[in-house]
Amino acid sequence: MKRRTVLSMEQALSMPYATLRFAQLGWRVIRLESTPSGGGLPGDPNRYIGANVVDDDRRTYFIAPNVGKEAIAINLKEPDGQALLRRLLVELDVDVFCCNTVPRRYAQLGIDYETLSRTKPDLIWAGISAMGPDYPDAPGYDPVLQAMAGYMELTGDADGPPTLAGVPIVDLKAGDEVFANVMLALLERAETGKGSRIDVSMLQAAASWLITTLPLLDFDCAPAEITRCGNAHRKFIPTNVYPTADGFIYLAIGSDVQWRRLTEIPKFASLAAGARATNEGRHKERDAIHHDMAAVTTRFATAEIAADFRDATIPHAPIHDIPAVRDMEAVRRRLTTTHTPGGRLVHMQPMAVDVAGASGELAFPAKYGQDTCAVLREAGYADEAIAQLRERGIVAG
Repeated sequence: MKRRTVLSMEQALSMPYATLRFAQLGWRVIRLESTPSGGGLPGDPNRYIGANVVDDDRRTYFIAPNVGKEAIAINLKEPDGQALLRRLLVELDVDVFCCNTVPRRYAQLGIDYETLSRTKPDLIWAGISAMGPDYPDAPGYDPVLQAMAGYMELTGDADGPPTLAGVPIVDLKAGDEVFANVMLALLERAETGKGSRIDVSMLQAAASWLITTLPLLDFDCAPAEITRCGNAHRKFIPTNVYPTADGFIYLAIGSDVQWRRLTEIPKFASLAAGARATNEGRHKERDAIHHDMAAVTTRFATAEIAADFRDATIPHAPIHDIPAVRDMEAVRRRLTTTHTPGGRLVHMQPMAVDVAGASGELAFPAKYGQDTCAVLREAGYADEAIAQLRERGIVAG
């Protein structure tokens, strides 16, 4: 099978996460960054975020999304830089070009689909932006999109402020949409021989997940059905976090059968009542049930309650911190890894899905512009020509 090549003008997280998924499959991913502009640090600002554990342009926040990639720097503000990009598309037989800058800059930088597809008609072009090309100036920042897409309204305690999710969920959702739609485009290209354009709107992608709330508007729902409710489920009672004698446990009752099994546990027998036999009835006593559940769970250790729930086949989980998640056997043996230049082993998040033949070990991220000269040589540039391009500020590295 042909090894795919992805050239990605990327920064921050959404697109680097998308191309990481390609790198995890063994595809060649070349990240394209800008040349120094005379002010500020060069390249992706995320290079300089987090602790300095290796060197200044590969800090901790930058590492995990950018393993397994090469790095080049080209000045796309100059016509010669744009011409160089077009030559790379052809000489490297690039399958996919990605970018996550604001759409207003596509034509300015010569990275718009129309321009690049004239050079390579079978190119698959994928862009992430805040709201798609119809809103060319909107910047795409995950927290801003969480607020805009209603996620913050749906997250947090009912009597508390709107709250961000604990992970950059919109960035990651947008990256997953690029990954999925590139796969679809490759399938279509195999049949037609033609490339295609993919525009991922972070807002639209985020709104597509409002499947349990947005449609309720046309059913005259109660306001409480479409706002935050803490750790409780809006529909299934009881589903919530409950305090134990030594921590917390999450319980999820998803059916009347599970409720009956819960109340057959001696500890929880006192919760049984005729009116609570159905989920509809439990809705009417929502607050009372939460109080009664907590009154029981606080008297026992988490492990003891978990054993009772496990024996009764009731969905539940302890509230793990991140070290505990990493140590779970189901996660630990699937962690991806990299090694720092000094040989230190770094464990990273697992692949989303196991793929036969995929390597769990990926190369440490490249320094800014580290591979510029090698990639240009591969594209047919002589060393003298590369030196001239560097002197003129067309490339860096």
